[in-house]
Amino acid sequence: MPELAEVAFHSKAWLPAIGDVIEEVLFNADKRCCKSLVAERIQSDLVGESLEELHTHGKRMLFKFSGQCCLSVHLGMTGSLHCSSLPLSRSKFDHFTFCTKEGGFIFRDPRQFGKVELFVGEEIPEWWRLLPPEVLDLMFNFELFESYCERRKRRPLKAFLLLQECFPGVGNWMADEILWQSRLKPNRLVSALSSEERLQLFNSLKAVCRGAMDTVGVDYSDPPESWLFRHRWKPGGNCPQTGDPLARETIGGRTTCWSPSWQA
Repeated sequence: MPELAEVAFHSKAWLPAIGDVIEEVLFNADKRCCKSLVAERIQSDLVGESLEELHTHGKRMLFKFSGQCCLSVHLGMTGSLHCSSLPLSRSKFDHFTFCTKEGGFIFRDPRQFGKVELFVGEEIPEWWRLLPPEVLDLMFNFELFESYCERRKRRPLKAFLLLQECFPGVGNWMADEILWQSRLKPNRLVSALSSEERLQLFNSLKAVCRGAMDTVGVDYSDPPESWLFRHRWKPGGNCPQTGDPLARETIGGRTTCWSPSWQA
């Protein structure tokens, strides 16, 4: 599932549409990812309007149009955004597309776990404004992190980091990376962390999110070779720090990669 940096990267595919008038909207109303869309509303609310702003928050995107419209996009497991030149050639997985004179702007989702929703109102929807601070937001400080730790003491660290109400955009590979960089076992409970380890985890959380945004979020390039990221995807592989074999097991309902010789 796309995480913080992948979402930031994909959102840029629709940047060329900013300021251009929408001439046509095409979508597959019978598909799960578009089931909340109503054809008449889409045509009346979007055609003739232009894209004004784009926002990302964790695993979510929000596109603000003129005419008091917002389009919310969640990529799910296999969703992606694309820009195509005209004349448009659609694939069977292109479930939502709007066209301007410059091209077609596409939401593609083979497995349909993503979602496209339309919101109408004078301001950005209230639910968006009430989302928790992202890890790289100035409001996300150690005091807030500590409050999350206190309220969720009985969670294994891997499951803790996947809580979207606390750490928006942190998904499976990022959680593994954060724990590897902080040298903490993924199955340890939050309550077992010392004050020093909490600070260590907080700093790694910030560092991994920033590093991901500076690589994956910019041009979809991989993080540095020194990260666990480059070694975690296939069975086998060795820890980039110790050279010892990596372990893989299910923790918090997710496949987890970690280094027994590096993480304690």
